[in-house]
Amino acid sequence: MALGDAMMRGGILEKKLAEKEKKMKRDILGNYILDSLEACGGNLEKLQGIVEIDETHVGGIEGNKHEHKKLKAGRGTVGKTAVLGLRERGGRTRAKVIKATDAGTITDIIVQNVEVGSMLHTDEAAIYDNIGGLFYSHDTINHSNGEYVRDDVTTNSIESVFAVLKRGLIGVYHHVSPKHLPRYVDEFSFRLNEGNVKHHTMTRLDSFVKGTAGKRLTYKTLIH
Repeated sequence: MALGDAMMRGGILEKKLAEKEKKMKRDILGNYILDSLEACGGNLEKLQGIVEIDETHVGGIEGNKHEHKKLKAGRGTVGKTAVLGLRERGGRTRAKVIKATDAGTITDIIVQNVEVGSMLHTDEAAIYDNIGGLFYSHDTINHSNGEYVRDDVTTNSIESVFAVLKRGLIGVYHHVSPKHLPRYVDEFSFRLNEGNVKHHTMTRLDSFVKGTAGKRLTYKTLIH
């Protein structure tokens, strides 16, 4: 084997191993998943006060895909993965990849993660129509009418979370498969919750280490 070929293959192998290592680190951060309530940096309390809620979709633009990869089922959210985000006003963030954006799925996540009596701020989407009432107060902002802020009612904070997520995915990672997207979402949730420079560096590191305690991620689990 020529020296040049060996070096090229070695470089490819090194690149692949580095990518696998990154994914494993990201999976460690993924221990901060919404279901275990650790995505808020170890704070197990439910979100409370004013909580902004919104959903977004992550994935390539259908028109930009190679012809053989196009689903040819329309535009908009076709072929994209849904992410639900919850942002406590001035506080913690939780986000989760969801399989469906129906009212039942979203209501279940809200009940699991938001304290009863909180005020929920959403846009005018029909999936949020019935989340107010007995357990929560609810106010909406009407984006369809060009309304983005009304007094203190807004979803700008959670939309900023999605902006940071997407800029990171596009600008840093370039491509994310639906399989590994939950790990990236967990990583950005952790960063937002624990990245505050007001917290001492050692405190932030301690949060990360606690999240890995007792967790084991094998290569086989990662790739399957």
